[in-house]
Amino acid sequence: MNLIFLGAPGAGKGTQAEVVCKELNIPAISTGNMLREAVKNGTPAGLAAKAYMDRGDLVPDEVVIGILKDRIAEDDAKNGFILDGFPRTVAQAEALEKMGVNIDKVVEIHVPDEAITARMSGRRVCEGCGNSYHIQYKPTKVEGICDACGAKVVQRVDDKPETVISRLKTYHEKTAPLKDFYAAKGKLVTVEGQDEISETSKLTLAAIKG
Repeated sequence: MNLIFLGAPGAGKGTQAEVVCKELNIPAISTGNMLREAVKNGTPAGLAAKAYMDRGDLVPDEVVIGILKDRIAEDDAKNGFILDGFPRTVAQAEALEKMGVNIDKVVEIHVPDEAITARMSGRRVCEGCGNSYHIQYKPTKVEGICDACGAKVVQRVDDKPETVISRLKTYHEKTAPLKDFYAAKGKLVTVEGQDEISETSKLTLAAIKG
């Protein structure tokens, strides 16, 4: 299955994508992680993306699509994939269709803005492998150290409160119309994010398989 996960920054898309990825044995492709890897490696796309990401703005479509095209052409994505963080606008969704990529279902993880601001202030990300953690909901076994690769975990600039507010505003203005776009195609399912990650996972898997 080719899936898209929608939801405001911090709604838990990445965490749920990991769960579904294991359940269906397909890769979860986070454009955010791909962009951050490009920034870390100093690639031309990464340098182009960095200024936008630091401000909490959306990275231009041509930068994201260029990175994404390469990724979904890889062998592990031949039986399906989950897109987390793309498309973010109707224009990007249309570009995805033009690429000939068929999407089976679009899953919206819905969480109120106030809860997201509280969640994101506690989020931490591994500098090495990009794994996500949370000081309350998903802490590392050793404080400040990634369980998977042993690298340092940090708070990203775009998880700080002032940037979160900017990102939520951008989301509601530009990404929310995607719901109407995919609902019109009969592909949208909405999952209400729960306090417990496992409860959200149950609802998400049921929505996908339903």
